[in-house]
Amino acid sequence: MLERLRVGVIVTTHGLKGEVKVQPCTENPERFLELETVTLTRSGTGLRRIASEERTLSIESVRFQKDMVLLKLEGIDTIEEAERLRSCALYIKRSEAIALPEGEYFLGDYYGLRVLDEDGAALGVVREVLETGANLVFVTETPEKRELLIPKIPEVMLELKPEEGFMRVRLLEGLREL
Repeated sequence: MLERLRVGVIVTTHGLKGEVKVQPCTENPERFLELETVTLTRSGTGLRRIASEERTLSIESVRFQKDMVLLKLEGIDTIEEAERLRSCALYIKRSEAIALPEGEYFLGDYYGLRVLDEDGAALGVVREVLETGANLVFVTETPEKRELLIPKIPEVMLELKPEEGFMRVRLLEGLREL
């Protein structure tokens, strides 16, 4: 299970005084009003060879603009400083997340789960989660490096135990061939 949860990604700057525009990764963007800090993370990959970066900053103010969140972060006071934060992901500690009802999980909790068939044989590992509108679909990488698409529906899902690191499924006819 994840210890940190991504709540947004900085997509651009806003204004000249260091505000950033954030694409929220949460169903409830108003959630930002309750946060005091966020951890910014930037990967060290890519053509620009930017070094990996991780730092925690206090939130000075939160505003909303259409479907975006405008944040003013402590110590980021110019457009140039804000520009350097473009593409950074924003994370919070799991303890700061909204409590979920029993049996519900954050999408990130599914990544890396071992997928077992009804007899306990390994089918693969969850590498991606697709939101289709009707249900979730777990993209599972098999040991043969093939993709197996597993829908989260009662007929297929026998056990779902992210806290224990696995799910047990009953593959319907034709699922292996997709």
